[in-house]
Amino acid sequence: MAAAFDSVVLVFNPHSTGDAERLAGELRDELAVRAPGLPVDLRPTGYAGHAREIAREAAATGRPLIVSVSGDGGYNEVVDGVMQAPGTGAVCAVLAAGNANDHRRVTRERSLVESIVAGDLRRMDLLRLTVGAGPDATVHHAHSYIGLGLTPVVAVELEKGRKGSLGEIVTTVRTFSRFRPFEIELADGDRRSIDSLVLANIPEMAKYATLSEDSRPDDGRFEVVMLAHTAKWRVLGTALRAALRGLGPQPSVREYRFRTVSPLPLQIDGEVMNLDAGTPVVVEIAAGALTTVV
Repeated sequence: MAAAFDSVVLVFNPHSTGDAERLAGELRDELAVRAPGLPVDLRPTGYAGHAREIAREAAATGRPLIVSVSGDGGYNEVVDGVMQAPGTGAVCAVLAAGNANDHRRVTRERSLVESIVAGDLRRMDLLRLTVGAGPDATVHHAHSYIGLGLTPVVAVELEKGRKGSLGEIVTTVRTFSRFRPFEIELADGDRRSIDSLVLANIPEMAKYATLSEDSRPDDGRFEVVMLAHTAKWRVLGTALRAALRGLGPQPSVREYRFRTVSPLPLQIDGEVMNLDAGTPVVVEIAAGALTTVV
């Protein structure tokens, strides 16, 4: 285990609805028994974006295992922070304490404490998102997916409203009834009117939907799941098919480029960012960029 990492940093939001503080404490106590020589540091966050700063700082020295005790959004901050530390030897992992936890559900092979004790490492791909061009461009990383259209619009409404199965269903139906398509300009100049676009590094999202039957987070490619604008009953039918039996094989690429036509939200691993009109966007596969435990 010493060769894999030399310390563990547990990053959590003490105000999380998923009881992250308790889960972080329980993992620390388990590791004190199972791996008594391994230093464990609890690092609570104090504000939005703090997990990214903690991860970037921790990744700059030694070979830490940085565990996000969170959902997909919190883990996105940790992964993105580690990617901002050049030449890092840091390892990332997530202890599920959120709402969807798509990444942990799809990639889990055993309990996290067992993975840490075993110290077996695995390389996974990331999605590298570049927003804008030239010196003003910003780079972000996603461990699971990047979505436009229905995906981020529903996410925004869920953050405003009540989570939980019934609340989520009501919010989703209400948002779906009011949703309007968006337009993007592809790299070849072709304009598309779209209801949903998901660039996926894993085969599942939103707890229930299977996007692709052959997507893997370590194959050096990502899937493009596009739903062109159509009648709402067809959109609903596609959503039900994804939930009940999956959408089947989807096109896979290493890079995808487009430009926004009007302002629209974009979701990256559960977190939402807003894009201005006329913004160039590039999504590339960062093959094997993430080191994690299995």
